[in-house]
Amino acid sequence: MNSRSLQTTIIFLVIGGILVLAFSGALGSASRGFTSVLVDVQTWISAQFLGFQDFFTAPRDSITLRNRNAELEAQVSQLQAQVIELQQRVNETEILAALVDFSRSNPENTYKAASVIGRDPSPFLHYIIINRGSNDGIRRGMPVVTNQGLVGRIDAVIADAARVQLVTDPASSINVYLQNADTSAVLYGALTGDISLDLISQNATVESGDLILTSGLGGGYPADLIIGQVVSAQSLEFELFQQATVQPAVDFSRLEIVLVITNFRPVDIAPLEPVVTPAP
Repeated sequence: MNSRSLQTTIIFLVIGGILVLAFSGALGSASRGFTSVLVDVQTWISAQFLGFQDFFTAPRDSITLRNRNAELEAQVSQLQAQVIELQQRVNETEILAALVDFSRSNPENTYKAASVIGRDPSPFLHYIIINRGSNDGIRRGMPVVTNQGLVGRIDAVIADAARVQLVTDPASSINVYLQNADTSAVLYGALTGDISLDLISQNATVESGDLILTSGLGGGYPADLIIGQVVSAQSLEFELFQQATVQPAVDFSRLEIVLVITNFRPVDIAPLEPVVTPAP
């Protein structure tokens, strides 16, 4: 018998033996064991495949997440800017409403609203810049107010802007009237930004809380504009006049919109004041 016939005979014997074992049920347990091994192998291969897939796709997912985070941050920044803008509009609306109420309660004057577009950067002057000028009918000397009280007066004008000298300026002096004390005085600014009263009669009874108004004397301001309240008064026996510290009614650090009283024209009375010559 040649080798090919021998191999064929062996194969048929093996197949026949397997068939006999299969029909007799002897291969059941072996088949189940083999199937279990196949399942374990398949599970391991699947886990390894998923691991390799995560490894290769992780960089792409990371880039996607970074891009998404950048988009969300941009949206948050945009929303924050919108919130700030809306809050500013609400504040401006409230300010304008208060100014409208003030102008209606004081119909004897005519007003022009202006926005503050600049502030004094030096410690020696106290002023603001507004976005109204000679093209809008603004003239030097016109008083500037808010619904809280007197801010100052126009000090210099160009076509589309003007400078406002604040009542806190060191060069500012205003004739005022103490309503409760029923007496007059002069209000001065200072380098520190404080305002104070001088030339108060020693006979006047000045108390904390006394309301201070413009008197209209001197021609520089109309009468009855609120300036502030007395904080404390000083009266010394050897002094001719009393002095007082003042709390201004206006918060100068938060000025945004002001009103210019356009129907007031200041009067310079200096030429009418007598000149006192020293005795020889």
